[in-house]
Amino acid sequence: MARIKKLEIESNYNCSDDSCCGCEKTGAAALPEESTWKRYLPVTATGILFVIGILLDSLFKPAFFTGTTRLVWYIAAYLPVALPAFRHAGNAIAQKNFFNEFTLMIVATLGAFFIGEYPEGVAVMLFYTVGDLFQESAVRKARRNIQTLLDVRPDTATVVRNGVTTTVSPEEVSIGETIQAKVGEKIPLDGTLLSPRGSFNTSALTGESVPRTIHDGETVLAGMVNLNQLVEVRVEKAYADSSLSRVLE
Repeated sequence: MARIKKLEIESNYNCSDDSCCGCEKTGAAALPEESTWKRYLPVTATGILFVIGILLDSLFKPAFFTGTTRLVWYIAAYLPVALPAFRHAGNAIAQKNFFNEFTLMIVATLGAFFIGEYPEGVAVMLFYTVGDLFQESAVRKARRNIQTLLDVRPDTATVVRNGVTTTVSPEEVSIGETIQAKVGEKIPLDGTLLSPRGSFNTSALTGESVPRTIHDGETVLAGMVNLNQLVEVRVEKAYADSSLSRVLE
């Protein structure tokens, strides 16, 4: 469980802002569950202004789109995706982390503006932020998958010892002991089915919604849900070595 918590912490990025999330692991705050439109609004605004600017530059070439007007237009396109990077860079510098990805991106894009390459400056920050959003999405998905596996993992096991059933922690069950699972309960440990047959929901492990029928002598995995009758399973692997534990680790 400690390794799971460690993985969750490593998956949490410093995401106090909407459009630049998952970039710098400077804190252990969880990713905020924001609405999709709010996360993508800065990128959308910049993207629209950027495309219009490119069209005005390359295709239409109106007389007014020069000098200060052109500069102001590209600054307006730059700011929605750049402001979060400036805030993150400020936070990092306050922690004496001067050389980080945010400061590098800011220096690169401001350098492009300084030499008059406004579209390039906007494009670099825009593509960086788009990549950030993909990374954030992957982190969110990983955290959801971890939480799903945590929900699947049983907290107790009913072990049969000297003809008496006892509820214990799965870690306390030894290889070779017999455990029971009632209807609706999750199998806590990998083992071999001792009952004549059983029907199990394996969707949490395999993604398949159709129940699986397992017969005497066949393998039952931790995380499967018993569906129709009391079953007994002989434990073949310790809790730490079960299939579900290995996936979580």
